Amino acid sequence: MSEGVRCMWMRGGTSKGGFFVKTDLPAAPAERDAVLLRVMGSPDLRQIDGMGGADPLTSKVAIVSKSTRPGIDVDYLFLQVFVEQALVSDSQNCGNILAGVGPFAIERGLVKPSGDETPVVIYMENTSQTAVARIATPHGRVSYEGDARIDGVPGTHAPIPIEFRDTAGSSCGALLPSGRAHDLIDDISVTLIDNGMPCVVLKASDLGASGYESRDELDAADTLKARLESIRLQAGPMMGLGDVQEKSVPKMMLIAAPRDGGTISVRSFIPHRAHASIGVFGAVTVATACLIEGTIAAAVALVPDGARKTLSIEHPTGSMSCVLEVDTAGAVTSAALLRTARKLMDGEVFT
Repeated sequence: MSEGVRCMWMRGGTSKGGFFVKTDLPAAPAERDAVLLRVMGSPDLRQIDGMGGADPLTSKVAIVSKSTRPGIDVDYLFLQVFVEQALVSDSQNCGNILAGVGPFAIERGLVKPSGDETPVVIYMENTSQTAVARIATPHGRVSYEGDARIDGVPGTHAPIPIEFRDTAGSSCGALLPSGRAHDLIDDISVTLIDNGMPCVVLKASDLGASGYESRDELDAADTLKARLESIRLQAGPMMGLGDVQEKSVPKMMLIAAPRDGGTISVRSFIPHRAHASIGVFGAVTVATACLIEGTIAAAVALVPDGARKTLSIEHPTGSMSCVLEVDTAGAVTSAALLRTARKLMDGEVFT
């Protein structure tokens, strides 16, 4: 495509990327993905010939369309554009980019504002799940200004509360896809779990790490990353994901006891580079693991009492709070958290 493609660049949570109305891109997936690779400048370590920021967290895409599904406002497809490979993956959700979907839908006229706060019901095509985001719309327009602060993002912005519905087993078909609270892979005890994001949870200390390393320290730990990849490739088939060599899931979650007043400390790999913070669905999934007896996470987590639990997931740049509700049997019935978003650019991107 030599002509410009209509696009909005947005920060959603601790990620950012390109937001497109579905009809503005080619309908055929192969043609669409070729356009997006050009948009981001992949494959290239620096993504110098595109809009990508040379990091998986800034090489993301949201494709949004008005939904025809009953009770749903918009459909959202998340695509991860790899930095150093000519790959575009739809094998996962992104809860950070999700935070920008509601504002984008209103900005593009896909959803009409309704009062000072507009609920946007979003169908996540990647996993056939639903989320409800509440967007500040004073005077009938999206507002990005407010007092909400999230770790990993400077400044304050309008709060975007997001409630997730029926995320258990979103990609793997079951919350615990192996049917067990823990498994053994390469002589390492792991928990295979999916509550919105397929994750492999394992103790950092079992791999010779502390679980409190910085992102740069983890990215330089080649032996550690090689061991994690070996475990990840074996976990994929056990989780019903098949061969995951060229997939961005499952995510690898190194855990340790909390040390800053939270519930648990996590160092996340996505999957080959360390995350600067932690993904939304990754945090929800680890928080859920903290509540399940026999999991690796439950053994080190400090979990509050009550049916409605706020679990603080510590990560390299702060923490993320997940609000989980459990029934009398201890099963998680709902998950919610707070994100923010900001419009960065609106115009055309060229390929």
